[in-house]
Amino acid sequence: MVKYADDFKAMVVQEYLRGTIGYKVLAEKHGIKSKNQIVDWVNAYKKFGIEGLFRKRRHEVYSVQFKLDVLSFMKRTGASHAETALHFGLTNPSMIGDWKKKFLEGGAEALDYPKGRPVMSDKAKNVKKNQKPTQQDEMTCEQKLEQENELLRLEVEYLKKLRAFQMDPEGYLEKHKQRYHSNSKKNSD
Repeated sequence: MVKYADDFKAMVVQEYLRGTIGYKVLAEKHGIKSKNQIVDWVNAYKKFGIEGLFRKRRHEVYSVQFKLDVLSFMKRTGASHAETALHFGLTNPSMIGDWKKKFLEGGAEALDYPKGRPVMSDKAKNVKKNQKPTQQDEMTCEQKLEQENELLRLEVEYLKKLRAFQMDPEGYLEKHKQRYHSNSKKNSD
């Protein structure tokens, strides 16, 4: 996937908003593969302002439940990644594709692992090198079972919500509309 500079995206959006040129011609003019890319930028700009075009500089962490809600919404409504991202206030639609892939490969448990390796301080690195593994470092059988139980609870809860949506999509969305709105606000702060 090609990544475009923030100022380039802003310039293309402003050019479109002037109203003198359409999506397709604008894409050809600037060598953008698809007019849909410009449509996504314009929609993000209209919903979030100029900030909607900028890539996030800090890593945001989303809860497993939020990720499941996003995936469930996308499946129920048939919305695209871009439409779903706009609905939940996310400025990176490709992140939803990553969540979907992880979920399909490993279920709800796979959504709980952050991307990359956790940062380790120099002091912790030195201690870790000199230390032999202790029993405390290893999870007991009971702890592993508790963790598995919690993940299964999450998965069951997700499936219940999915079933409730499939039975009455409008009622479900109306009931949970406020929660989705507040989740996206909390996570984007």
